[in-house]
Amino acid sequence: MLAATAVSQSATDPLAGLVLGDVPKPEPRPGWSIVRVVSSSLNMHDLWTLRGVGHPPERLPIILGCDAAGYDEDGNEVIVHPVIADPDAGRGDETLDPNRALLSEQHNGAFAEYLTVPARNLIPKPSWLSFDEAACLPVAWTTAYRMLFTQARIKAGDRVLVQGAGGGVASAAIKLAVAAGTVVYATSRSEDKRAQAVAWGARAAVPTGERLPERVDVVIETVGEATWSHSLKSLRPGGTVVIAGATSGTNPPADLGRVFYLQQRILGSTGCTRGELVALLNMMDATGLRPVIDRTLPLDEIHKGFQLMIDGRLTGKLVIKEISS
Repeated sequence: MLAATAVSQSATDPLAGLVLGDVPKPEPRPGWSIVRVVSSSLNMHDLWTLRGVGHPPERLPIILGCDAAGYDEDGNEVIVHPVIADPDAGRGDETLDPNRALLSEQHNGAFAEYLTVPARNLIPKPSWLSFDEAACLPVAWTTAYRMLFTQARIKAGDRVLVQGAGGGVASAAIKLAVAAGTVVYATSRSEDKRAQAVAWGARAAVPTGERLPERVDVVIETVGEATWSHSLKSLRPGGTVVIAGATSGTNPPADLGRVFYLQQRILGSTGCTRGELVALLNMMDATGLRPVIDRTLPLDEIHKGFQLMIDGRLTGKLVIKEISS
């Protein structure tokens, strides 16, 4: 089968380690299922693997791709929950299992014609959701859902700042927070992405680091060093920053004086549970929300897709098509 495999890592030339070629079709172990992949989508996690960030070189080669939608062995349309873990080991939350693994970390991922995952990781794909739309949800949209509703516990009327409008998680967070009845602000260095955030329902979108019209209850942070100071300064006393990524760096000044004096809360968030993915689908059904898709490319053009991500030229998700549905 055709697959996109990470065979080496480089911080300066990550795509040099991405090889597209034929590999053996996977064989499922007991309790696991085979999925014929129709659509998957790119995530920053894939790029970090190629750059050698958070992925030990001894786990190479490995097929990349965290998101997948396709057909199970019985021909049913399914979405793949990407967190492979034991809920019992996480006290009911598989994201807290110390041995959890996102698809493509310890097990071959979704940039292939077939993949194998535990049977519990398969969720029926609703008929109102296309395969391309479904493939956008398992990482970016569920990450945003968990940040907003599980960690920050937003409610209608809250003020929410989303840093870095345009990325997959950020675009999902804007649309989900708007649908939940909050007032959303967004930031971006790109004028086009700021305009897009407003089109998605944000009350205002400002250049990165610019002062907001008011302080907010919650900040959705995935950028890291470049926006951290602005995130803390934008919070009201007692407000919450939820962080699920740090694409610009992981070690900004902590500003602990501000944190304790204003009693700000900083919460980490990683992945999602199977139940949260189901809850997200229920919310999308109720509200009519759909993911933002920048473009769709065939698997044999995956290098082009990665380059678009590296260049920051995507707004929303880039879908990879393994087969036609």
